[in-house]
Amino acid sequence: MKDFIKLLRRFIPPYKTKLVWNIIFNILSAIFGVFSFILMKPTLEILFGQKELVFAKPELELSITSITETFNFYVSKIIEESSNERALIFVSVFFIIAVFFKTGFYYLANYILVFIRNGVVRDIRSKIYSKILKLPLGFYSEERKGDIMARITGDVTEVENSIMNSIEMMIKNPILIIVSVVVMFYMSWSLTIFVFIMFPIAGAIIGKIGKSLKKESRKGQDKMGEILSIVEEDLSGLRVIKAFNAEKTATKRFDKENEKYFGIMNQLMWRRYLAHPTSEFLGTVVIMFVLWYGGHLILNEKSTLDAAGFIVYLILFYSIINPAKAFSTALYSIEKGLASMDRIDKILLAKSEIVDKENAFEIQSFESEITYENVSFAYNSTPVLKNISLNIKKGKTIAFVGQSGGGKTTLVDLLPRFWDVTDGRICIDGHDLRDLKMKNLRNLIGNVNQEPILFNDTFFNNIAFGVENAKTEDVVSAAKIANAHNFIMSSEKGYDTKIGDRGDKLSGGHKQRISIARAVLNNPPILILDEATSALDTESEKLVQEALSNLMKNRTSLVIAHRLSTIKHADLICVLHEGEIIEKGTHEELLKINGRYKNLHSMQMF
Repeated sequence: MKDFIKLLRRFIPPYKTKLVWNIIFNILSAIFGVFSFILMKPTLEILFGQKELVFAKPELELSITSITETFNFYVSKIIEESSNERALIFVSVFFIIAVFFKTGFYYLANYILVFIRNGVVRDIRSKIYSKILKLPLGFYSEERKGDIMARITGDVTEVENSIMNSIEMMIKNPILIIVSVVVMFYMSWSLTIFVFIMFPIAGAIIGKIGKSLKKESRKGQDKMGEILSIVEEDLSGLRVIKAFNAEKTATKRFDKENEKYFGIMNQLMWRRYLAHPTSEFLGTVVIMFVLWYGGHLILNEKSTLDAAGFIVYLILFYSIINPAKAFSTALYSIEKGLASMDRIDKILLAKSEIVDKENAFEIQSFESEITYENVSFAYNSTPVLKNISLNIKKGKTIAFVGQSGGGKTTLVDLLPRFWDVTDGRICIDGHDLRDLKMKNLRNLIGNVNQEPILFNDTFFNNIAFGVENAKTEDVVSAAKIANAHNFIMSSEKGYDTKIGDRGDKLSGGHKQRISIARAVLNNPPILILDEATSALDTESEKLVQEALSNLMKNRTSLVIAHRLSTIKHADLICVLHEGEIIEKGTHEELLKINGRYKNLHSMQMF
């Protein structure tokens, strides 16, 4: 319950006005419902001659006795002036009106609740997506994509179904129970105290089952995340699975996890279905004890209640049994939903260390140089870069070569602050990157990666990605510079043609040229090219290399390359080995050194 209240405190504040109205409408609905029961007993006694008529009009006050006596006075007046039948019609109409107001206010309470329910779910989903985009890349190296997807889909849906569906019961039912209990105390305080001794015993049993439900639910959601991860991996690697005839292996792996999920969900549903019969049985036990104790009081004349009053008391008591059972069912659902909320909070409450400083500097342009000063970087205590110092002048092309795992990609990823340095610092025009606003910093940098990242959208929208209100002529111009215009125009709808999931309708060369066109349109002064041609055939490589040359004109470029032929005209080539720059110079200078670069060059020439 404490976790549920914390959850409400986090997400309800934007809807607090609506929540107040919901509570007001629920109180009014409960009052009209309870008072119709209270007025039933004396009214029927008067109608059937079991009680004397009331001829003196009582003073109307805000109390149960005053309201009851006033109502009895009007019923007596109708009987005296007309007949019992006319009084019965009056009572019937009164009850119809009371029920109309009861149900009307109940509807208004639920009408208001819809905004709260759906609003909170929308806010949770938006917060998760926003946080996913803000978290650093390091967070995702520890997480599986399928599990992240399970949290924003399955877990949010579980929160909606379990917690948000229970809000109505958690607000309405306590109000109804409180109003009824107040009236029950008025009718017989001793009998009501006895009821309150019985209820906590039943509540404790229900609560114990609810806690075990939360534990099983968390297991189920974790396992579903693993299943979605397997599906995502297998869909991405479907070509490999088919090529190696590994369908049986993949199916076996999936079935193993699916079987575990089956077992967990069985345990979960068995406990969940235990909620209703347990609460119904305990409710019946409580009713029988109340019937025995109430009967005992009346038979021994130890209570102010008479037989008719006891019947009305039982009706009132029975009217809170269903809300109490629904309340206990809501507790089950909430425990189940809180398990999903715990998984969601692993994203929402994750801390990002790569954030803007309080008074971060807004950099608008790149003027002179980029400087790496004694930069070291370690990932989870594993050294990746060691004491790197490098000066990159504006307009120059710097290439990084070396074996895989040498730290080339990490070195350039530090520039847009995908990671932060462990030691040392990186400066642009003398400003430490950590003192700059990230948005401004990243506006200065364009990326073209080895594997082009495209979206299931049109050519136009992929090229214009990240550029607000892009003009058609600018997009076309960028595509021409990237040697992409001709194949775009030969497609079915030109720039409005959709390119499929991750651009799968395109060849590797076409994808890369669209990626280059995007960088051209953004027009950044600094470029990062991460092995942009390594996955292409010779003809595609020539066209892409030409597009890259057009892109790199008058820009500062940091190029990672495995094919040395693509970077031999670079102003400076840095050879990285095990996180250190071991050689620096132009292509000709490095060949003369007769070191690691010469060995790499010789192997490629061979």
